[in-house]
Amino acid sequence: MYCLSGAALALWSLGYPAQALKRSQEALILARELSHPMNLALALTFAPWLHQLRGESQAAQERAETAIAISVEHGIPFFLAWAMIMRGWALVGQGKVKEGAAQIRQGIDAYRATGAELGASWFLGLLAEAYGEAGQTEEGLALLAEALEMAAKTGERFYEAELYRLRGELLLKSETRHPPSEAASCFRQAIEIARRQQAKSLELRAVMSLSRLQQSQNEESRKMLAEIYNWFTEGLNTADLKEAKAQLD
Repeated sequence: MYCLSGAALALWSLGYPAQALKRSQEALILARELSHPMNLALALTFAPWLHQLRGESQAAQERAETAIAISVEHGIPFFLAWAMIMRGWALVGQGKVKEGAAQIRQGIDAYRATGAELGASWFLGLLAEAYGEAGQTEEGLALLAEALEMAAKTGERFYEAELYRLRGELLLKSETRHPPSEAASCFRQAIEIARRQQAKSLELRAVMSLSRLQQSQNEESRKMLAEIYNWFTEGLNTADLKEAKAQLD
């Protein structure tokens, strides 16, 4: 069950969002058959992670709330904290930015209280993204600096490309003036990292960000976007790929 849950995340990153969802669903079926609270909490916490990556806030919220209920009932603080963070992200995605950001922060504090560190760079990235939505760009940039420092410390780099992409996006939103070239540098660094990791889904996001920035001045970035979009053979109805198609059109 754990391997199915992990495979779902790996498949999404590698550029197979439909296969990823299938593995996640298989993990949930197996967890329910096993009927063991810890395993069910784990599968239900990994599932909204995948929905978060796929940009599906409603599905993420539903899975997270079930995970919260099971974790509370059986006293599992680790997965309770994780599921709270997922629910917070889902609320942000539905426009409840202030409430969602507060829940993410609360979940991070509870997660750290368990003594855990792995995953924290990803969680901080989610909170930074929420702060960006709330217009708190400087706070968001500070969180991204902390997240990148933590990734270097722990060696946990699965979300590193996205952290650099988010940094570029927040630099463009910041009230403190930053030249567009600084954001472009972040996007290019994100692309480089994603390519090195063969993380096609994160490469797509970074290329989209660069293409948006340079849309009126650089045909090269549009060509890059077309190439990465055309690489995908499944999941064309997911949020990132729909956005990429609209951007190309």
